[in-house]
Amino acid sequence: MPKNVQIRDLDDETYAVLRRRAADEDLSLTQYLRRELSKWASQPTMEELLAESDRWRDRGGGVSREALDAAIDEMRATRP
Repeated sequence: MPKNVQIRDLDDETYAVLRRRAADEDLSLTQYLRRELSKWASQPTMEELLAESDRWRDRGGGVSREALDAAIDEMRATRP
């Protein structure tokens, strides 16, 4: 079942930027925020990436430093 989120005390400037970005994409603010929050939630945090790396290492697979750096760079590139 869908859940609702309410954000209190959002400053006027932040609200205006979000409204403008939504309008620029012909979306309602709700549609825009739903999409952006879904994208944000689908991206692993740094802690989650490091924990996954530890699990791989513990199983004997491991992740090379280069692969981990590339994953971190990719994650950073997709975040606002």
